[in-house]
Amino acid sequence: MASLATMLQGYFGKSADIFTVIGAVATAFFAFKATSSVLNGLFSYFLSGVFGLSLNLKNAGAWAVVTGCTDGIGKAYAEQIAKRGLNVVLISRTKSKLEEQAKDIESRFKVKTKVIAADFTRPDVYAHIQQELNGLDVGTLVNNVGMSYNHPEFFDQLDDRDQVVMNMINCNVTSVAMMTSVVLPGMVAKKRGVIINIASAAGHTPTPLLALYSGTKSFVDFFSRALQQEYGPKGITVQVVLPYFVATKLSKIRKGSVFAPYPDSFVSSALNTLGLQSRTFGCWSHAVQNKLSALLPASVSMQFLLKARARAIKKKASKSE
Repeated sequence: MASLATMLQGYFGKSADIFTVIGAVATAFFAFKATSSVLNGLFSYFLSGVFGLSLNLKNAGAWAVVTGCTDGIGKAYAEQIAKRGLNVVLISRTKSKLEEQAKDIESRFKVKTKVIAADFTRPDVYAHIQQELNGLDVGTLVNNVGMSYNHPEFFDQLDDRDQVVMNMINCNVTSVAMMTSVVLPGMVAKKRGVIINIASAAGHTPTPLLALYSGTKSFVDFFSRALQQEYGPKGITVQVVLPYFVATKLSKIRKGSVFAPYPDSFVSSALNTLGLQSRTFGCWSHAVQNKLSALLPASVSMQFLLKARARAIKKKASKSE
């Protein structure tokens, strides 16, 4: 029987050496893998769009709690949940912004709101939040509050590094665990509830120059997936969302695009996956990005972030002149 190399040479021509054959086969394999991954990603989100929101959030409880709600993804979650008829507890740092947002939501969606001013970089805010939530039928929690670096940077070169470490862990990690601790017992007692935790694609894949942020968002991912296994059988849905770039202040992207959608578009798509996907990248374009990025060597991400770091440093230097 002819060897595989001989058969392939017969297909590619006698002039093709073994390395050409291997290269051609490898290229074809990765092209097929990329194409099938993209199609799988598109199909998944197509199904979500067709069937829509499979969970009626009002069945979980009359009130939803959204942290980090005055801008970006958190603001979009608060508005779209209110649009679905739920009352919303708005929790963020600045009371004046919360009060303005509450008036807007009540006027537009004809629901009730409650505001709680809390700085999630502080670990002592949860007793007050617990007290403010007492008596409310909280059925949905969106853990959105978070912080990142000002720009990609080597860990040892972070400005005010020790304070940044503590603030980011408190905001990105402690807030998710503690807010879950506040609302979960009530959900368990009712045997119903929804917890949506906003992580990041940087928590899916180790991301250099964003090491601390990447690590904190990895916690959100693993914590959420473990909770879903614990509490899914008890009637509680836990979903983790891992977005790539969204056009928000946090990402510093002002103009949206297919691969960096505006928050409203992204959240609408992410909510459509609730009950269908316990772990989601939120929208079809981010699912495609995830599949394609898995095929790239880690050095590509490093080079991209090094260039972003250089641009940020240059911009900062020009402003200081």
